[in-house]
Amino acid sequence: MLPTARSGAQIALSPQEIEQWPDTASARALADGCPSRRPVSFRVPKLERAVPVCRQLARLWMDSEDITDDSARCAALLVISELMTNAIVHTNSLSITGRLQKDGDWLLVEVQDEGGTSSVRHRAGNANEYGRGLAVVAQSAQALGTRQETDGGRTFWARIALAG
Repeated sequence: MLPTARSGAQIALSPQEIEQWPDTASARALADGCPSRRPVSFRVPKLERAVPVCRQLARLWMDSEDITDDSARCAALLVISELMTNAIVHTNSLSITGRLQKDGDWLLVEVQDEGGTSSVRHRAGNANEYGRGLAVVAQSAQALGTRQETDGGRTFWARIALAG
């Protein structure tokens, strides 16, 4: 089992901060200096608008960690976007937590929901524009998995190579 990025900087954003992003005090403070040299987690409400905010948070954190490899950055942004979107669309969660942790030559990306499945289901097919997200994530990561949390939530994780 992979380590979990539970320690480190924790950022919690309200629905108002998500809707007003980046015109918030939180956004300005993070742009001035994202926590570095440690894992980061961000808890956001179940709003579609939270996905681009999470991408921005991931970019800021990768900048602070000196993660400059374009391939790793693109993979991390794709993974965080897909996993956050899946949690928003397919669970009954009120909030979702994303985590990023650098571990040697690896980047661990996690997204934890609060459990429960929504009634929205999509099947991948030639004519469907939905249903391919996890397949794309699997192609972008060197390892991918899920674990059930003791509180009923579920965490999807992906490990991305930082070098070569």
